[in-house]
Order: sequence, then C-alpha cells, then structure tokens
Amino acid sequence: MRYLIAILAFAGVVVSSLALQVHLSTGTEPCSINERWDCGIVNHSSFAVIEHIPVAAIGIAGYLVLALLALVRRRGLLFFAALLGFGFALNLSHIERDILQVWCLYCVISQGIIALLTLLSLGWLVSEEIAKIRGRKHS
Repeated sequence: MRYLIAILAFAGVVVSSLALQVHLSTGTEPCSINERWDCGIVNHSSFAVIEHIPVAAIGIAGYLVLALLALVRRRGLLFFAALLGFGFALNLSHIERDILQVWCLYCVISQGIIALLTLLSLGWLVSEEIAKIRGRKHS
C-alpha cells in the first residue's frame, strides 16, 4: 500500500508542478479550454498565493510529505496530513466554484488525487488497527 500511496503522491507532484508552471507563465495556457475551464484565470488570481507562496508550490511540498510519510510507514500521521490536504483542496474547489466561477483542470485532478490519497491512507490505518486487534486476540 505504501508504494501505491507514494506513486499517487508523486502524480500529485506532477500535477501541482504543471499548475505552478501556469502560475509562473504569462502566455496562453494549454489548459484554457473555455470560459468555465481556464487554469490561467485560476492560477493568476489572488487566491493562487498564500503569503507570497504559490498554492501550487504548497501542493508540491504537501505531496512530497505524503510520499515520505507513506514510505516510512507513518500511517497515522499520513492520514492526518492527507486529511489536512483534502480540506485545503476542498476550500480551493469552493473558491473555484463559488468565487471565481472558473475551474482549473490541474486543480480538479489534484482534488481527485488528494481525495484518493485520503481514502487509501484511512484504509491503510484501519487495516493496521484491525491487525493489532487480531494480534491481541491470539496472544
């Protein structure tokens, strides 16, 4: 499970890197699909930075932390960090839907990745607890 979670986290790094590239560019974006789907509008908005740090860079760092936590088998901490990331991503989705009224394809893909990571990390944590309980019963 840890390798699957790490691979998904690295996919999150790739998607966040693409969003960061959009944030840093000034040209026409490859993901400007129509008036409802435009990564440039989202990634150049005032919501795309927190304390002068691009949100996409925060995403890259977050996904790297998740990969590391999975690889060192810190299941509880992994679930907690994934849950924080999921909450952060939900807030960003709210901003896209309700405030900007424009969606970023990379952000939506990232939302799917962090949701899946949260579910997988919860499953991995629960399976560990079940194994501990079973181990105590056989002692």
